[in-house]
Order: sequence, then structure tokens, then C-alpha cells
Amino acid sequence: MSEARITVNGNETPLSPAAPHTTALDFLRERGLTGTKEGCAEGECGACSVMVARPGVHKPTDWVAVNACLVPAAALDGQEIITSEGLATAGEPGTMPSLHPVQEEMAVRGGSQCGYCTPGFVCSMAAEYYRPGRCEHTPDPEHTPGPEANGDSDPEHGPNGFDLHALSGNLCRCTGYRPIRDAAFAVGTPAEGDPLAHRREQAPPAPVATEYTQDGATFLRRDTLDETLRLLRERPDAVVVAGSTDWGVEVNIRSRRADCVVAVDRLPELRELRVESGHIDIGAGLTLTEIERRLGGDVPAIPLLADLFPQFASRLIRNGATLGGNLGTGSPIGDSPPVLLALDASLVLADADGERVVPLAEYFTGYRQSVRRPGELIRAVRVPLPLSPVTAFHKIAKRRFDDISSVAVAFALDIEDGTVRKARIGLGGVAATPIRSLATEAALEGKPWSAETVEAAARVLRGEGTPMSDHRASALYRSAMLGQSLLKLHAQTTEAVPS
Repeated sequence: MSEARITVNGNETPLSPAAPHTTALDFLRERGLTGTKEGCAEGECGACSVMVARPGVHKPTDWVAVNACLVPAAALDGQEIITSEGLATAGEPGTMPSLHPVQEEMAVRGGSQCGYCTPGFVCSMAAEYYRPGRCEHTPDPEHTPGPEANGDSDPEHGPNGFDLHALSGNLCRCTGYRPIRDAAFAVGTPAEGDPLAHRREQAPPAPVATEYTQDGATFLRRDTLDETLRLLRERPDAVVVAGSTDWGVEVNIRSRRADCVVAVDRLPELRELRVESGHIDIGAGLTLTEIERRLGGDVPAIPLLADLFPQFASRLIRNGATLGGNLGTGSPIGDSPPVLLALDASLVLADADGERVVPLAEYFTGYRQSVRRPGELIRAVRVPLPLSPVTAFHKIAKRRFDDISSVAVAFALDIEDGTVRKARIGLGGVAATPIRSLATEAALEGKPWSAETVEAAARVLRGEGTPMSDHRASALYRSAMLGQSLLKLHAQTTEAVPS
């Protein structure tokens, strides 16, 4: 294997002597690229945002913004990243570089004050600037964006197609968000000859096998799933990472270190999305952003997942997080398990001896525990077809976006001629594990979808699980929200579904 190297702003940079646990943030700052900042060290502020060249959805390459504070630098071996310093265009010798269009708009519209958060905003904004499919309309620079800016009273999308959710993981504590939004809604389209726009037409760097060791610790990446599974049999103590959005927090906040880390995010076998006979297989190594943008094309849309994605952390996190990682941690407050339980999903588990399929409802065995054996990986999430037509995901949290849920409830119902033929309800945040609401499902199935049925079932739902009181919510509040969520679903659907 060749020496581990990362292409940073067009220049190949050796990884050595960084330790295997060194984050991309620290790696960059140690090399003088101090535009990348540490704010929270847990993926919540975006001051560390950088752009990575990743396999594209609609073009060969997408520029994707990620939290450099969470990603191990070793995970970027062979890959290509751009920092805020790399966005500007070099001028003639002795002259200042030319600002990138997003940098220019942030400057002229007052989007920066102390400047600490600005480089991260700029990188997240630039990733959205280069997103294929963004509206080609260039707004009038004198126009002040607002709720009516794009003609449909949507304050979160600009007349230029800019999706403000691209900045949902970036925080600013002194400038305020209006001038930043103004800058985002003012950027046009990449100019002819823009090198980063042209770079999208070429293939991204191919995944490379990595074996990087420093100070007795090792970071490993294998070429194939079979090789990885054999490695995990030999090293059952290894920490497995994909987007590292969970492990990165453990490293930064709890100072955890691992003798061996194995990366699985680039394995082709974990990055497939396909329709099989009677089900959809979603690769456990696909990021949530990739799933979101690929569903609805060759693979049918899954409306319940579409409801989930905007409420799952921030775009920066969704650009790295995977379903395999969210399920693998076994957290009782992960947002994807309730949705996948409502979808009747199963997990395809693989080890060196072969594969097995486990219903998600039978996967969790205790707090952060599951039936997954040492050396076993989640290869895919399997969603059966056909999908239930009536679905909803209700996330109760203190903030509208980018927050941990106090309660999460997902519904998937088949309602025919006003009668509930099938009900699946997934719950999160009300027990030591994500759970199916079996008693409430039984209270609904075979009954009319009426106010009387729903009120009775809501009383059952309030008693499901074993909610606890903590700093996010009391047990009584959690129970009340369970029942309220079903009443809300009924109110939302009675116009569309006759009772």
C-alpha cells in the first residue's frame, strides 16, 4: 500500500506524522490552514466545514460539505478536499487572490462580523452553490429575499434555488442570519471556466486501501466487503466507522482512543441502492444525503424517509451519517429506527461466514445492544414493498431542526374503505430501545379510521414504552406526546381518507 496522502486545495499532503485518531480539522490546522475552526468539536456549529469530492448523484462528482472536526484525517486517504482558503482564485504574482462568488456575497452583504464562523459558512454555501440541479435563475442583486422571494411563500429556498437547509449545521452568534441568508440567495451560477464546477464532470478519487499506523494505533480500509469481514474476524475489538458522526464525538469530547479503526464507508457492497423482488435494499454505507437524492429515480420514493431526512440533524451531518451507523450504535433516540420500524424493515447482516436477514423489530435487545455478533456488519436495510400509503414522522424536540428528539413517532397505515387494514408504528425516546407500538397497532387494525377509534388507540399509545424524565422532557410529557401524535395524524388525514 502506498503512503497515505490527502489532496488539499490541489496539493498532495502526506498524512504522516498525524496519529490515526487525528481529525481532519486538526490535520489542516497543523498545516497552516487555520480558516477551518473548532467551535463545538461535536458537529453542531459548522465552523470546521470543508468540501470533499464524493461520487455524484447527477454528475460524476459532487462537492459535499462535511464536519472536519468529526472525520478522521486517515479516512480521507486518497481523497480530495477544499478548505475556505482553496476557494479563492490566485491572481498574478504580487496581487491578492480573487474572492470566490460566495465569499464576495458574504462580504458585500455583511454576512461576517467577528469572522470565526465565516469560513465554515462559506464552505457549506459553496457546496450548495455547486449542487447539480440548483435553479439556474440568477436573482436581481438589488432584490431583497424574503418569504415571497421564489413565488411560493417558502422562506427556506431562494429565487436562485439555494436551499437554506444547506446551512442548517452552521451557527453564527454575532452577525445574525439575515445577511447570511441574503448572501446565499444572491449567488448566481458558476461562471464558465470555474475550476470547481468543471471538476464535477470528472470522476471522484477512487477509494484506496489504507493501512496507516502511528504510535501503536492503526486505521484500516479494505477494498472489498469480504476482505473487511475477514479483517473484523481477526480484529473483533476494532471500532467500525462510516461517516464517523458518532465516533468523532467520542474521540473529541470523551477522549476515547482505539487501537484499531476499520472504515467501511467506501465499500461498494455497502453503497448499493436497488429494487429487488418485493423489496428495496438500501446500502448501509450510503449517506443520508445520497439516499435522499437517489430515491425517486430508478428506485421508488419512500415518503416516510422523505419526512425523516430534513429532521435528521443537519445537512453537514447527513452528508456523512449512514443508516448502518445510526442503527449500529443502538441508540434509543436515533431518528431512523422508528421510521424503519414503521416500514417493517429488516437488516441484512453479514460476516465472514455469510449473511442473515433479521427483522428490525427483533434487532434491538437492550440499551445500545443488539443481536449483531462480533465481526458482523449491517450490509443493507431492506424495506418491503408495497409501501403503506398513509405515513407520517413526528419528531418532538426543543428546536425545529438540528436537535435530538425527546420523542419520535413514525406511522405507516393501510386504510381501505375507511378501515385500517394494517398499522405499523415505530417509537423512539420512550424506552431503552426503539420499539414497535404493538398494542396500539392492534387497537387500530380492523377498526374504522374514525375519531372514536383514534381516541381509544391514543389512550393505548400513551401507555406504550417506559419513558423516563430527563433534561429534554418529563416522562408525563413524553407519554402525552405519543397520544397527541396519533390524534394529529388523524386530523391530517381525515380530509384525504374518508372516515
